Amino acid sequence: MAHDHSHKGHSHAHHHIGPEAGDARVIWAIAVNMFLTLAQVVGGIFSGSLALIADALHNFSDAIALVIAFFARKIARRPADPRMSFGYGRAEVVAALVNYTTLIVLSVYLFYEGVMRFFEPEPVNGWMVVWIAALALIVDLITAALTYTMAKDSMNIRAAFLHNVADALGSVAVIVAGTAVILFNWTWVDPAVTIMISVYILWHVKSEIGETIRVLMMAAPPDLDPEEVASAIEDVQGVSGVHHVHLWSMQEREPALTAHLVVNAAAWADAEGVRDSVRQSLRDRFGISHATLELEQADRACVEPSRFGHTEGKA
Repeated sequence: MAHDHSHKGHSHAHHHIGPEAGDARVIWAIAVNMFLTLAQVVGGIFSGSLALIADALHNFSDAIALVIAFFARKIARRPADPRMSFGYGRAEVVAALVNYTTLIVLSVYLFYEGVMRFFEPEPVNGWMVVWIAALALIVDLITAALTYTMAKDSMNIRAAFLHNVADALGSVAVIVAGTAVILFNWTWVDPAVTIMISVYILWHVKSEIGETIRVLMMAAPPDLDPEEVASAIEDVQGVSGVHHVHLWSMQEREPALTAHLVVNAAAWADAEGVRDSVRQSLRDRFGISHATLELEQADRACVEPSRFGHTEGKA
C-alpha cells in the first residue's frame, strides 16, 4: 500500500502537510545543519575547543538523521508491488529505529566523554565558543520548527526531530559551560551538563523507541485493546464467535486485522452481509480499514481455536 497520510477512521486534529511541502522542509533542515557543522568545525579549530567540534559531530548526525528520514519518506510513498505486497510504508519505521539507535550510541559516547573530562579538564576559549554555540542553537531551533508539525504524524520524522532537540540542548550546554568558564573559571560545568544531556536523551529514546519496535514486531497498536476489538466483532448480529485474531499496525497509525469469523447457522445465508457489518463496525469504532475476515459456519468451525494468533497443531 502507498503511504497514506489520511489516517482513515481517525479523528486526530493534526495539520497534515503535503508530501512535496514536507520534503522541502526536510531539505532545508538538512542544508542548515550541514552549514552549521562546517561553521562549528572551523570555530572549534580556531578557538581550540573540543566541545565545539563535539557539538559539530552532533549536528552532522542531525543532518544524517534527516537524510535518512528524507529517503525513508520517499521510499514509503512507493506503491505496493508483488514482492512488497504490503507496500513500503514501514521504511519510515525502519528509519526511525536506525535514528534512535544512533542516538543511543551518541548518548553513551557523550556520557563517557563527560565522565572523562572530570578527570582530565580541558581549557575552553570562552567567547568564540559561546557565539558559535548561540548560532548552533538558532539553527537547531529553525530545524525543530521546520519538522515539528510533521513529527506529530511520523515516527520517522519524530526520531530526526528528537536528534534536533538533543542538539539544541547540547548547544545550550556549550553556552552555559562557556559562560561559566568566562565568569568563574568553572571547568566542571561542561562535563556535568554533558552527562545530564546524555541521560535526558536516553530517557526520551526509551519512551519513543518502544512504539517503533512494537510496529516492527507486529504488535497490536497501543491505543487498541485486542479483547475489546474481538468483543466488538462478536457483538455484530449473526456472529457467534471469532478466533485466530491478528491485530497489528501496517505502519504507524494504520491498524490492520485478520480473523476467522464464525457465523450462526441461521445467518449463514447472508454470511457476506455479516462480514460487511463487521468490517463497518471495525472501521467506525476502531479506525481499522484493512480487515481480512475468513468465514466459518458455526457447525464447521475450527476445533479448540486460539482466540488470538495461531496455535501450532490446531486447525
